Amino acid sequence: MGIELHDYQTTLKSRATLSGVGVHSGKPVTLHLNPADVDTGVIFNCTTETGESREIRGLVSEIGGTDLCTVLGNTDGVHVATVEHLMAALFALGVDNVSIDIDGSEVPILDGSSELFVEAIEQAGLRSLASKRRYIRVIKPIRIEKGGSWAEFIPYSGTRFEVEIDFESPCIGRQLYAGDIDPEAFKRDISRARTFGFMKDVERLWAAGYALGSSLENSVVIGDDDRVINLEGLRYEDEFVRHKTLDAMGDLALAGARFIGCFRSYRGGHKLNATALRRLLSDRSAFEIVESTRRERGRAAELIAVNAPVFAPWAL
Repeated sequence: MGIELHDYQTTLKSRATLSGVGVHSGKPVTLHLNPADVDTGVIFNCTTETGESREIRGLVSEIGGTDLCTVLGNTDGVHVATVEHLMAALFALGVDNVSIDIDGSEVPILDGSSELFVEAIEQAGLRSLASKRRYIRVIKPIRIEKGGSWAEFIPYSGTRFEVEIDFESPCIGRQLYAGDIDPEAFKRDISRARTFGFMKDVERLWAAGYALGSSLENSVVIGDDDRVINLEGLRYEDEFVRHKTLDAMGDLALAGARFIGCFRSYRGGHKLNATALRRLLSDRSAFEIVESTRRERGRAAELIAVNAPVFAPWAL
């Protein structure tokens, strides 16, 4: 199947530290990824410039904004923005429990992809914990439509993404990425895809207080002549749709558990991803909670349905 079945939850073996600037705030920020106990999930320990602190869980119920990135917490108070690239790396590499200390309100953009997060996680290493991992298995289709865009979850034996984009810009056009996701596929096919934007939008974003940290070092930029202006060009021929897939993975990681099924979208984005995830989790007839089990030594893992507690992280 897509993401490899593991019997037990995981966390990091050691602390990992990354520093950079926020793509929208332009401010320096450092985060530390710390090992965490069973059933912790992903937790951001946020500290603001005024010294205010708050613990924010990496769950869809905490989403406070989806305009240009995914924001957790209160956008007018303590929050953490642009979590999607980090969440995608945690999701794809199989990190269930991590406590994240961050000294700003935005995850550093680094090179605009998930590659450096992957390197940090792999350097820290993973270890298993003494509690079973649970999965969200899609058992009936769920679909939402908004204008000319749509997104859906459908039953599937693995974890699969089929993401399609369609831009008027000839530089991008219509692109489709479709594939099952496991750690190696993510590292090879998705993790290095960078965020992108148009030069014509930069002044508008700056005036609105966004993209203050954006540069050619962390973004693919399309110029007024509809060409990529980065000297090194693209990392993948279809880097644009691969980055949209990376974003979708990060947004859906906010379910609080890995899902087993296929996520499909057309002309999607952070808001559509979050709306589709909420729709799935609000319909208990659309999914079941399962865990892997091995009934005989050496036998391949099977999935069995379990009764999820009312305080489960996927509860909205």
